[in-house]
Amino acid sequence: MAAARPLCGDQPMMILSGDPPRSRVLTLVLVVIILALAATPFLFPGAKALNVAAKICVFAALVASYDLLLGYTGSVSFAHTMFYGIGSYAIAIALYGMGPNWAAVATGIVVGLPLAALLALAIGLFSLRVAAIFFAMITLAVASAFQVLASQLSWLTGGEDGRSFQLPELLRPGTVLISKSLLGFEINGRILTFYLVFAVSALMILALLRVVNSPFGRVLQAIRENRFRAEALGFRTVFHLTYANCLAALVAAAAGILNALWLRYAGPDTSLSFSIMLDILLMVVIGGMGTIYGAIIGASIFILAQNYLQSLMGVASKAASEAGLPLLPGLLHPDRWLLWLGLLFIASVYFFPTGVVGRLRNPAGGKSAGRSH
Repeated sequence: MAAARPLCGDQPMMILSGDPPRSRVLTLVLVVIILALAATPFLFPGAKALNVAAKICVFAALVASYDLLLGYTGSVSFAHTMFYGIGSYAIAIALYGMGPNWAAVATGIVVGLPLAALLALAIGLFSLRVAAIFFAMITLAVASAFQVLASQLSWLTGGEDGRSFQLPELLRPGTVLISKSLLGFEINGRILTFYLVFAVSALMILALLRVVNSPFGRVLQAIRENRFRAEALGFRTVFHLTYANCLAALVAAAAGILNALWLRYAGPDTSLSFSIMLDILLMVVIGGMGTIYGAIIGASIFILAQNYLQSLMGVASKAASEAGLPLLPGLLHPDRWLLWLGLLFIASVYFFPTGVVGRLRNPAGGKSAGRSH
């Protein structure tokens, strides 16, 4: 039977990743998000909008790497923020100790990425042979131990205060690359750093799309559906699961490096906190498990809600008060934004059980939609 012909709007993404969105609405949503992120420095002036856009880029790559484990292998790992933290701390310690130069950046990358991969290899070889629940518990224990270790080694990591550092001169906000008088807007080192974060995050997501659509990715999905049957067919499941764990760790560490470069800081709250792990899980569920595109949508929805819901509620509460509506001003008070954020996520899981991507690909809401890649 001939393969289904991709939609016209899907063709550029299919050429780049081998996996078209397979839905005009999904394609449109992804294009809008990507264009909005790319144009943020010029469309939305101000530090907050740029910070939010950079965080979406970093977390889209981070969530996509976690989805490689959760969505494509069915492995639940609580150590993902540990790899994220390894990348953050590696670049921070290198720039703090060696000074703001490109040699320090290279050192942080050369140390951070292999360290994350080796640790993921060790965890995979020793724990992926056991049942999934035991793997989850082992990763939780290792991540907790690493977080305590990072806090205790204050001479190296800065302890609870973390490490602040300066960037190379080219990436500093004060470095003007193109003056405002020339193009009507200024291009400085801060904007260059943003586009570095944007470009590297996009490349990592495209690479993950290639991975999950390769023969290796098909084996991962076979393991997810029935590990014993995959073993019976001759596939070395422990090797494939460990390799996927190492790939996810590498992308997570790279995302940690990007986050540290953007914040010019690495610390327990921004790199190793368990709340980050919970945020990643929520983003995967919102976007859709087993859909790398879901990482982009899930990260965008979650981070936008996290940063702007409180302000929107303040406007809505004020409008309801001026209109003389009973109860609404109190219910929409900005201090209750976490309550509404929780209700928003509950509603998203209820109405989109296969995630946003699963629902857009299959408006009928079929159970298998969320498992499409």
